[in-house]
Amino acid sequence: MAAAPVWSVDPRTGNPREQVAVEATAEEVDRAVRAAHAVRESLADRTVRAAFLRTAADLLTGAGEHVIEAADAETALGPARLTGELARTAAQLRAFAEVVDEGAFLDIHIDHADATRTPPWPDLRRYKLPLGVVAVYAASNFPLAFSVPGGDTASALAAGCPVVVKAHPDHPATSELCASVLRRAAAEVGLPEDVLVLVHGFDAGIELIRHPLVAAAGFTGSVRGGRALFDAAAARPRPIPFHGELGSLNPVVVTEAAAAERAEEIGAGLAGSMTMGAGQFCTKPGFVLAPAGETGDRLLKSLTDAVSDTEAAVLLDHRMRDAFVAGVRTRAELPGVEAPVTPGAGGDHTVAAGFLTVPAHLLAAEGPHDALLEECFGPVAVVARYTSHDEITAVLSRLPGNLTATLQTAADGADADAPGLLAALTPLAGRVLVNGWPTGVAVAPAQHHGGPYPATTSTSTSVGATAIERWLRPVTYQTTPEALLPPELREDNPLGLPRRVDGRPA
Repeated sequence: MAAAPVWSVDPRTGNPREQVAVEATAEEVDRAVRAAHAVRESLADRTVRAAFLRTAADLLTGAGEHVIEAADAETALGPARLTGELARTAAQLRAFAEVVDEGAFLDIHIDHADATRTPPWPDLRRYKLPLGVVAVYAASNFPLAFSVPGGDTASALAAGCPVVVKAHPDHPATSELCASVLRRAAAEVGLPEDVLVLVHGFDAGIELIRHPLVAAAGFTGSVRGGRALFDAAAARPRPIPFHGELGSLNPVVVTEAAAAERAEEIGAGLAGSMTMGAGQFCTKPGFVLAPAGETGDRLLKSLTDAVSDTEAAVLLDHRMRDAFVAGVRTRAELPGVEAPVTPGAGGDHTVAAGFLTVPAHLLAAEGPHDALLEECFGPVAVVARYTSHDEITAVLSRLPGNLTATLQTAADGADADAPGLLAALTPLAGRVLVNGWPTGVAVAPAQHHGGPYPATTSTSTSVGATAIERWLRPVTYQTTPEALLPPELREDNPLGLPRRVDGRPA
């Protein structure tokens, strides 16, 4: 049987553009993983790794015109958005090069032998090693920053792990182009090109997670797809870490004081955040608890005006468009639900932004309205209107884990409800915002992009410097002669690495 073709499709029309590749067979996935595994030792030199990441950033930037053109043709995200995403992607690569240069990610601890302790301490020296081949499953909504050259790939390569990427079917041509850039960057610094290998196809993704030489995986996508891969990773004879980002409602709570102070500003800000990128950001605020009454009415009027002015948008593919149209229709038909601005089909290939409202008390207990507490991918939000503090806490207690949670409170902090609500939101998310909007994830050392399940399947972050920790494992050497120790753990610190010796920075 001939391998299935992989087509690049124009989401603005639904028409195929070109055949890009063919889906990888089980044998081809095996060859890809073995090729990556065979060159893992080439990444041992941190200086070369850092040079590789910087070269990749430079070459990706240099190819920017072609990369943006290809990505826009396959995703309809627009040149402006993709130009920013390309800059972010290059910045991620350079940021991880700095992490590699610094060496703190090795987390070196040395405790000298101490016979005076009870019980006595032997000489112990600990650092972290790369896990091995990492499987990366590219995201649909970020064809650069969370796909072939994205954060999972950059952090894994920084850790010293070769990567096999399973391309997303929504942007195969972009994936091929970016993979060729990264492989060229490897060759320019003297690394084997197979430190990064690309495969296509649904079945290839299943074969990849099951391959015995794959040591860990990173995924960004749906709850259904991510959970299937997570279960497959756990069911292996030798289970592996699976760092999946699956879905997020990203709740927002607007206090009475905040609505009284700046209802119009909050309504406009919410509209901008929920419709950004056609509502396809993983951090889109999809659920809002806002007050009933006059202040809440002012907020809804501002939200209505702003969302009504939003143009119809093209989603990443027609499957997502159909799911969005069906999803908002089902939610809008629930008893007590109203649509001040009706979301749904905007044309044969587009969708119209909108939002739904519902009395918060209908969500306080399990029932037919539970669908409103599930993510709907696209430009829509649910506004649950509360009449008491108890309704807020009852609804929050029913929410799943999220990437973000936002509190809109009085600007001066003098809001009696704020401390308790902030405490209630904190267990729900990995990033908690006050008087901001969650769309936009800064690539910074203190960033955390993750959260309780189903937002992610682990406690790690996929954005920021500490994302590298996902692809490392600690090992301790005990009473080991100096000549046998790796350079990182030798007494004279020949590599000049940051470390803690006998509990103190050294």
